[in-house]
Amino acid sequence: MYGGTISAENIAVGKKARAIKNISKTEDIVSEKSEYAVKTILILAANPKTTPPLRLDEEVREIDTGLQRAKKRELFDLKQRWAVRVRDVYQSLLDFKPQIVHFSSHGAGNDGLALEDENGKVQLVSTEGLAELFKLFANQVECVLLNACYSEVQAKVIVQHIPYVIGMNKAIGDKAAIEFAVGFYNALAAGESIEFAYQLGCTAIRLAGIPEHFIPVLQKR
Repeated sequence: MYGGTISAENIAVGKKARAIKNISKTEDIVSEKSEYAVKTILILAANPKTTPPLRLDEEVREIDTGLQRAKKRELFDLKQRWAVRVRDVYQSLLDFKPQIVHFSSHGAGNDGLALEDENGKVQLVSTEGLAELFKLFANQVECVLLNACYSEVQAKVIVQHIPYVIGMNKAIGDKAAIEFAVGFYNALAAGESIEFAYQLGCTAIRLAGIPEHFIPVLQKR
């Protein structure tokens, strides 16, 4: 008979092979979707009334402009929250479910990050509090960028729960902070890894002639 003898065993083998093939196709589709899934970048900005002014609007504008002209701009969704209070942080994490969280604010080292209270004055958020918060969102957040002075303290603790955390080991000027952020997000939007993006951010500071390229520090889990 054309095609040879058909047996129950042959049918079973055929079904098994087809099932494996289908599983393989499914895995390929899942992998492809993961590679091209849209990632949300959440920027949380705070400049309390009683603190020196920061060029936060310029920083966010430059980041947004870079993403808009990037090769893979459709893969990133930029969300912003300004004059951020403590409750705004966790509410924004709940609302937007971001993969990348970017803080632009003043830092106070061991005393925490400076957010705002109901009157627009400084409210420091402790390192332990931030770490516990990100522990709750560890299944979705991939990277946290603390663009604030002396924030390496927070980065070293948050990285226990988040794969990549960038903090500053000293005070960093506005210009250097902006150059780093623009270089970092331009690289991500071009399809590069977080580690490459970090290196480009540091290089961008150096290319701008600013001697602060050693201040951003990447922590990896």
